[in-house]
Order: sequence, then C-alpha cells, then structure tokens
Amino acid sequence: MTRTIQPEFDHHGTEANADPVAYYREFRERCPVGRTSAHDGFVYTTRYADVARIARDDATFSSERAPAGDQGVSFVIPPGAGLVQLPIELDPPSSTPYRELINPLLSPESVDRLRPMIAAHATRIVDGFVEAGSVDFVADLTNPLPAAVTLDWLGFGTDEWARYAKPVHDIFAAVAGSERARRGGEALGALEVRIRELLADRRARPADGAVSTLVAATRPDGRPFTDDELVSVVFLLIAGGVDTTTSLTGSTLVWLSAHPQERQRLIDDPDLLTDATEEFLRAFAPSQSMARTVMADTEIGGCPVARGERVLIPWVAANHDPAGFDDPETIRLDRDARRPPSFGIGTHRCAGAHLARATVGEEIALTMAAADGSPLPDWAPGSHVELHLPSGRIRQYSLCGHPESPTWTVAVLRAEAGRGGSKEVHDVVRDGLALTVRGPRNRFPLVDAPGHLLLAGGIGVTPLLAIARDLVARGQRPRMVYGGRTRSSMAFADELTALLGDDLRLVPQDTDGIPNLAALVAATEPGTAIYCCGPSVMIDAATVVCEAAGRSADLHVERFTAPSDQPVWDTSGDRAFGVVLARTGRTVTVPADQRLIDALREEIPTLSYDCEQGYCGACETRVLDGTPEHRDTVLTDDDRASGATMIVCVGRARSASLTLDL
Repeated sequence: MTRTIQPEFDHHGTEANADPVAYYREFRERCPVGRTSAHDGFVYTTRYADVARIARDDATFSSERAPAGDQGVSFVIPPGAGLVQLPIELDPPSSTPYRELINPLLSPESVDRLRPMIAAHATRIVDGFVEAGSVDFVADLTNPLPAAVTLDWLGFGTDEWARYAKPVHDIFAAVAGSERARRGGEALGALEVRIRELLADRRARPADGAVSTLVAATRPDGRPFTDDELVSVVFLLIAGGVDTTTSLTGSTLVWLSAHPQERQRLIDDPDLLTDATEEFLRAFAPSQSMARTVMADTEIGGCPVARGERVLIPWVAANHDPAGFDDPETIRLDRDARRPPSFGIGTHRCAGAHLARATVGEEIALTMAAADGSPLPDWAPGSHVELHLPSGRIRQYSLCGHPESPTWTVAVLRAEAGRGGSKEVHDVVRDGLALTVRGPRNRFPLVDAPGHLLLAGGIGVTPLLAIARDLVARGQRPRMVYGGRTRSSMAFADELTALLGDDLRLVPQDTDGIPNLAALVAATEPGTAIYCCGPSVMIDAATVVCEAAGRSADLHVERFTAPSDQPVWDTSGDRAFGVVLARTGRTVTVPADQRLIDALREEIPTLSYDCEQGYCGACETRVLDGTPEHRDTVLTDDDRASGATMIVCVGRARSASLTLDL
C-alpha cells in the first residue's frame, strides 16, 4: 500500500501525529535533511548521526531564546508561551549553575532515598483499583503514580497531583495552537501561583522535599537564586516528572496489550526486564523532539544551513534510524538498546533519568514450608526454586537459607517498575498463603576445590550466601567480594561480615567503584573455584578475565540476564594521570586503580552521570586539552577521533593529563 506524503514536512500535522515513525521514515528515505515553511520555517533532521551531533554541539546549535528571536519557549517548534525554562533554555556555561542545582537532587543516591516514598504511593494506588475490581491502567496507574511521586518529592501536598497533572499533559500532548493547548496554558497560571506560595513557605518554614533544598541553595558566588529562577526550575521538574513517565508507561502497556505473546515472555523470563525497559524507551520516546538555533553557517548531513535558522532534532526519528538500530521498527525485548536518545544527548540530557527509571529496592525474606507438614525436598547451595504466584506469574528465586532447615528461604528484591512479580510477593504473599513451588533445581552447584573465590553483584549475592555458609561449615575459608550500587542497598552484608570477617570485601560502587576482577583472579592459585553471580556485564567481564588467564575451567556463573555485548576492557595496563578542572584551576590525580568519575565526584558532588558503564552519555564532558582514552559505546568514531569530548564514567587518559570543562 502506498501512502500519500504531505508536500511539506510538518511534525504537528495529522499524518505525523497518526504515525510519527512511518512519517519520519519516509522523509529519511526521500530527503533526510530539508527545509519546510511550516511554523515560520525550519530545518528538519531524521537521522541518528545528525541528531546526536546537533545535540552535542552547543556552540553551533543554541538552546537559548535570544538567538531564536525571543518569541517564547525556544526548545520546541513552534515556540510556546511561558517563563524561560531553566536550565534547558540556556547554553553552557550559563546553564551550569542550574544543572549543579538540580543534579544532586536526582543523583542515584538521592533517588535511592526516595524509594520508600515511591513504594508507598504505588501500593496505595494499586490497592485502590484492586479493591474496585477493575482498572484503566492509564487513568488509574500511569497518570496518578508519576504525578504523585513528583509532587511529593518536591514538597507539595500528597493530594495536589490531581489538580496539576492535567494542565501539564495538555501542554505536552495538545496540537500546537489547539483549544486544548490554550486551556493548558491558562491552567498552568494557577500552578505558577502555587509554586510561588510553596517557595515562600519553604523559605519561612523549611521542611522535607526538594523545594526546601532549592530555596536554601546558592550560586558559587554565594548569591541566592531568585524566585523567578526557582519557579522555572520547579516547573521543569514537574513537567518532566509528570508527563514523560505517564507517556512512556501508557504506550508500553498499550503495546503489551496488543502483543500478548511478548507480555507472556516478560512474565516467564524476568531477566528480560532491564533490556526491555531500554527498548520501550527507544520505541516510545516520551519526548519526541527538541529544537536548536544555528549560531554560525554550517552544514547538516551535507545540507548547508545558515546562522539564525531553526533546526528540529527529533528523538523519535533517531530512535528508529536503521543506521543507529538494527530493524528499528521491530520491538525486541532482548535488544541491547542502551544508546537511545530518549532522555536527550549532551548538555541537556534529562537530569531526571534516574527517577524516571527508579525502582523500589526492598528485600524481604520469604520462608516456605510444605502445606501438609511433610518434609521438603533436600537442596544444596546454588539451588533455586520456581514460585507460582496467585496472579499466575512464575518467578525463579535462589534459595539462600540453610539446607538443613525444614523450611526454604528466598530473598526477593522489590522492583516497583518491574513486571509485577516481586511486587506481588511483597504486597500479596502473606503468612498462611499456599503457593505452588517447583524445584529445587541446581545449575550452580558447589564443587570441591583447594580454594573458593566468590564474586557477587547486587541481588546475585543470594546463591553465594548459601555457598559461603556451606564452605564455612566445612571448615573452609572462602574469599568473597560483594559489589553493589550503595552500601545500604547490599542485602545480607551484615550477615556476611559476621560469617566471613576479613575474608569479605564489600565494594559499594558509589564510594569504591567496581572490583578489579583481573587482580582478584590473579591473586588466586590455579584450581581455585571462582563463583560469579550478578549483572551480565560483571559475568561477562569475569569470563573474559578467566579466559585470558587460562582459568575458564575454574569459573562457575549464574546469570540474571542474557550476556551483553558491552565491551570489556583490560585494565591491567591502566596508569595514573592528572585532570585539570578548567573552571576552578584545581588538579585532580586519578590513580591507576580508580575510575575517573570517582575522582571527579570527590571534587564535584554535582557532577551529572547515570549508567556508569559508558552507554548513556549523561556524563559526556568537553576535553579542552590532552588525549582521552575512549571506552564507551556512545561516541561515534568521528567523535573519538576529534577528542573534543569524552564519557568520564569509563574513559581515561592516553596523555599524562587532561583538561576538562568542569
């Protein structure tokens, strides 16, 4: 079937709104970069490479209002009404104080502290529609949950989300110039009044919530931020938190409803969740596009553009470019889709990415006995069982109790943004509930060896806890290295400390970085059994290290997720180097065994970062002098060759020192 293409590009047109992926595909194939007279004229782009280049080049493509003619909000086409949106309508270095104001509020550590609050809202909302007996997932879950979490985090009343969520959705979802857009703009006036009231109240009476932190903050020179500045910042935080998560989860639920076989795959295989989440972000980018203004004559994909022209950079088009993603119009739950620009690229990458992905991490121990009182089957360390939950979900969990106990114990990490299995265990499973349990099965058996090295990552500690107990009971002293995002998130850390003493090393990633697997393996004698359970990237790294050392036969692994193709770097040749922070003149020394990002965070607590594995681009930083060593999967070959920027969470220096724009 042949589709009729509009004579001129218009991303707000009927055809584009009906099927934006197909619309951008046809323009990408016919004229990937072009001009249109729609909305007073602008240049459109459709390719991943062009979008990424423009988003990273603030000097050539500005986000500020003045170059765009001061006609309204500059990061959209056509411009909208409203206050300047800080920091998204500023270029560096003007945007830097506002990013440094926001970043600490949305760091991984800060989001960790919000998890109990997110869990409480989710439980309240789900309990409401469970009692009602039916649910409209968009109206009853994906609309109220992000709004309630965002406003509670900021310090608004817990019931205020209903008043302000609709105007935010109207602004983002309405066609430009429509009656809905007009109503949304008018209603947002009431939100501005409420933000100013809250700012005044928190200045007088500090309380919990991000707004109290914002009003107490100062610029580097000691000056406070004005109310106009803070109103702009708070509104941007509300808009990002309320609308984008609702859009993403709503689109995901619609797709899963239309693809029951894929929904069942997620139910049957919980390990798919991490990659599936990134794939849904790619496929259903909650923010479809942004805009820039050209500051100097240049070209985009071979098309000359002139100073003063407006340029559209559509994330939705970049996410579906075959040059960026294989078979992009097919949603593959197991795709490694960790490069989508759905949260933006470069300076204005969404600071709230952590909160948007936030999961609630609460571990509970679930103890089970046979319903008829008969003995449970014997099990050995490394075993897991299959739980059939009341909803029909099937989940596998490692046994982490004592094999001689008459009961079985599993530890379940609550994942609020997951597929529901762990949440069901937390919210539904109660004393006396009968469950069907199959197993135990053991694909991770403990072998006899002259010594044992146990490598645990995150909740991968559960099978290794049982293995460690068994070895100690035999009179052996295994060495264990246990990594996690933060010390507070590491389940069973206290019990393992008591069990192993000095033979246990805890490695919280936020303070100690990532364990040096090569050094750990090299310190063991050949024949030592090496057990590894944790994220795929950790297991893949252990596999590479053991292969290089001729120790593959010694390695035993238990995976949560399918192996990833994330590059693994040999760090044995890493050396110390210096980093000059251009904005302060301070010099930081990065030892051979420390990550660059960890050294930087000691000096710059407000540093923006996200994945810490080199795939998201949140920590991309300008290099002013020196030669970086690139270890990421974000930058293109041309980006790396230029040496103009680097991804500091994984990168290092080839030269003796680097000067960074920090």
